[in-house]
Amino acid sequence: MADDAKELTADLTEELARLRDGIDGIDAELLRLINERAKLAGRIGTIKHGNIYRPEREAQVLRRFAEQNPGPLPAAAVQRIAREIMSACLALEQPLSVAYLGPAGTYTEAAARKHFGGAPTLVPGAAIDDVFRAVESGNAHYGVVPIENSTEGAIGRSLDLLLSSSLNICGEVTLPIHHNLMSRSAGLAEVKRVYSHAQSLAQCHEWLNRNLPDVPRVAVSSNAEAARLAAGESGAAAVAGEAAATLYELPILAASIEDDPNNTTRFVVLGEHDANPSGIDRTSLVCSAQNRPGAIHHLLAPFAEHAVSMTRLESRPAKGFGGSRWEYVFYIDVEGHRSDTPVAAALEELRRRAGFVKELGSYPRAVF
Repeated sequence: MADDAKELTADLTEELARLRDGIDGIDAELLRLINERAKLAGRIGTIKHGNIYRPEREAQVLRRFAEQNPGPLPAAAVQRIAREIMSACLALEQPLSVAYLGPAGTYTEAAARKHFGGAPTLVPGAAIDDVFRAVESGNAHYGVVPIENSTEGAIGRSLDLLLSSSLNICGEVTLPIHHNLMSRSAGLAEVKRVYSHAQSLAQCHEWLNRNLPDVPRVAVSSNAEAARLAAGESGAAAVAGEAAATLYELPILAASIEDDPNNTTRFVVLGEHDANPSGIDRTSLVCSAQNRPGAIHHLLAPFAEHAVSMTRLESRPAKGFGGSRWEYVFYIDVEGHRSDTPVAAALEELRRRAGFVKELGSYPRAVF
């Protein structure tokens, strides 16, 4: 019996050695191929000059990785690996700076990393306005801001600035939002106040009512700021993401406390150029309706007539824009690129019917 065990152990040891040799060989080939890819990307950059970041091309590559993935790695894992390879290759030719709604540790930072990978320099802005200004002034190549949450709806400031800014939407990112209660307190009984962004507090309203019903909730500028405050105050807790907990070394007392387990925030990427068609795109625009009976039906009819699917309609006061010609503007998202024949025809008809139309951009829909 002992001899059999020794023989089995020897066989397993030999197999492990063969498997590790196989992995070493694959790693060497991966290294060669990744650098070969970087050389080809560099040559493309030399030919194109100027801006070489093309969101539509990257979206196509990421989709292809998912479609052709044989497993066992899940598609999202393969796409994350591909995202980092593309990010590193791009950085060799055109190092990017990306402004985002800060400070460090926010969900917007996580969205920027998800979309651009780890290579770009991330530049935090104290407010959404700062992100727009950073890109408009040339201090950052791109910006990332939240635009809507599946639970709490639109981010009004982002919509207002899109109306007045010259920047285009050239990409989008969706990020599942998992809120955590974090504190240096030993347990919930020791928590005397809870800091977080107003939207995050709203997204955890029922959990907080059940578990901390009498504890004051204090709205601050960001979840990361909430974590910073909680890290320095006795009896304070924050509602924020894991990145903020790591950054400020705060123990998580309760994980995933959001009321809606499918809570998701959508972010848009701001830039000075358009995105070409990728095959699976979205177009965003803002317009006004003429003041007459049935105006909204009249305004939206071209999308139905040209079989263009509308995925979002949001009304908002046209504060400080356009004088007194209208009181509200309407933000619309439709499926397809504005160069697609049905979308182009619908937009042409919309321009004839609306008092005002501004195309905010056509861009690839979020890939993963």
